[in-house]
Amino acid sequence: MSVTDAIVRKKVLILLPEILLLLLHMKKGLVQLIIIVIFMLSGVIVSKAQDPGFSQFYGNPVYLNPALSGNKICPRLTLNYRNQWPSIPASFVTYAASYDQYVDFLSGGVAVMVVSDQAGDGMLTNNSFSGVYSYRLDLSRHIVMNAGLQATYHQITIDWDKFIFADQLVGGTASDEPRPASLSKTFPDFSAGLIFGYRESVYLGLAAHHLTQPDNGFYPNSGSRQEMKITAHAGAIFNLVPYASFEEQKYLPSLSPNILYMQQGEFRQMNVGTYLNLYPFVGGLWFRYNFDNPDAAIALLGFEHRQFKIGYTYDYTVSRLSNATGGAHEISVAWQFACRERTEKIKAIKCPTF
Repeated sequence: MSVTDAIVRKKVLILLPEILLLLLHMKKGLVQLIIIVIFMLSGVIVSKAQDPGFSQFYGNPVYLNPALSGNKICPRLTLNYRNQWPSIPASFVTYAASYDQYVDFLSGGVAVMVVSDQAGDGMLTNNSFSGVYSYRLDLSRHIVMNAGLQATYHQITIDWDKFIFADQLVGGTASDEPRPASLSKTFPDFSAGLIFGYRESVYLGLAAHHLTQPDNGFYPNSGSRQEMKITAHAGAIFNLVPYASFEEQKYLPSLSPNILYMQQGEFRQMNVGTYLNLYPFVGGLWFRYNFDNPDAAIALLGFEHRQFKIGYTYDYTVSRLSNATGGAHEISVAWQFACRERTEKIKAIKCPTF
């Protein structure tokens, strides 16, 4: 826990009785809103920072696992937008853009990715730029492996004037919280991943982000570090029309059950669900569980036509926060460009597109 977190936590505990007395004199709707905000703050206080997550995890493949860079062989441009808890002030908004493709003379995929994560209506912003290389190896006639390495440059900034500390909730005066010497922090970061594909229908991946656990604190010797994130994901594609050729499979009905497990520090999360492909439409249902409590039910509706695809998901919150937060809205857009004639002969590691 950083020095700032410790100070804020202490102030909240001291002033909690006075805050509760103020709530008794407020309207019901406003009370509910403040309770939600306090619940959010308590989660931030007692835990370390977690990376933003996407419900359409295969809709942002490079972010999910560096080894997915170039897994579709052909050039691919992906755009992502996520707005979490839009019904309350200070929501979490994340943007991402990536480009990846397979490169013959490198025997693997390359990618560039930009991510901007804004928490608390811009109070805390994390902008990052990544470069990725993923080496491809044919282990056998039916098994393909990609091994990816990612280098990232982070810039974290805080808007100090937007912060309201616990001692200001009652007194309304300026806080005695010490201002950091700099409101911007930059540091390098490194990640790695593996993915295996079997017969273009079964896939298994493992990724480790923040391998060096870089210092992301704003105070000297704060002990604040970006904890390593471990992600494991797996799934399969079952064609509902037997004996279809590989070229026909995209246009025929199929089911794709999937599971994703993520751990970052003490935070653990699991997504379980399935896709139903009825070209040009894709539907999906998942349940996300945070081990300490159920988190959200997720519904997807996607559309694919030739090289273009767009998907929308809504997260319905089922945790103690309730859906008064507004859940989460997420949109992904991707364009897969035509392959060169030579690279068309290299088999892709087939994963869902959302």
